[in-house]
Amino acid sequence: MLDFPLLFEFSRAHCVAICTFLVPANLLTTITTLMLTGLQRPARQIWISVAIAALFAGIMVFHVLTWFMVGVVMPPTYILLGLGCLCLAMNLWALLGRRSLAQLLHSLVKICTRVDLPLSLDLHERFAQRSVKRS
Repeated sequence: MLDFPLLFEFSRAHCVAICTFLVPANLLTTITTLMLTGLQRPARQIWISVAIAALFAGIMVFHVLTWFMVGVVMPPTYILLGLGCLCLAMNLWALLGRRSLAQLLHSLVKICTRVDLPLSLDLHERFAQRSVKRS
């Protein structure tokens, strides 16, 4: 049988190592889910990515809850709890509302990749025209 107090103590004793692994794992797997959703990959690939990301996010949330159980209330606990909940929410959105998330991601890509001519090109062309006229 699983000994929960021992598991909780292990979680608190190795907090730095656990968080050092879980924070990048949460971010990478959630970004992978978002990329797969944005690229409109098959549902099976998204489900696999969501399952892995949800596992990491769930472990992080339970890890933070072990700290709340002993009364540790500090900014890092809230930040990690927020990160875990945000990753869970994004993955659930990718699983349940794939089309709406894909539309949002597509709109964000269009906004972020909009190309305007920079002013430096315009000034360079004017300078080139002036030197041609002087010659």
